[in-house]
Amino acid sequence: MKTFIPKIDPNSRNWYVVDLKDAILGRAAVQVADILRGKNKPIFTPHIDTGDHVVAVNAAGLKVTGNKRYQKTYTRYTGYPGGLRSRTFIEQLQKKPEDVFVKAVRGMLPKSRLGRKMLKKLHVYSGPQHPHRAQKPEKFEL
Repeated sequence: MKTFIPKIDPNSRNWYVVDLKDAILGRAAVQVADILRGKNKPIFTPHIDTGDHVVAVNAAGLKVTGNKRYQKTYTRYTGYPGGLRSRTFIEQLQKKPEDVFVKAVRGMLPKSRLGRKMLKKLHVYSGPQHPHRAQKPEKFEL
């Protein structure tokens, strides 16, 4: 018996639109990460990118449960001494709502060049408009 290796044509990848308005951050990120990896397909192979493109709109409407709204922090380092910067979830959602969702999905993908390739198929927008109408994306319900 031979091992099945799927042949993936980049033009045959599906496009999905996910509306993040009033969605719980972690629960939405899990489902989107599964689509990006291709775990929702019968031809899923862990070492091959078999996933689809995801367009996430209304990222500014994300929600979290409990006190994470005030306690969850996003840190980054500028590269200079004393350059550790941090923001709470509310501050980050006001300044860069797209980064909140991208960071959550990135944590659920493989930490390798394959994971970085998968993350490039995620397109996040803070409002309801997106420039991917030509790809005819299907609506995906969370």
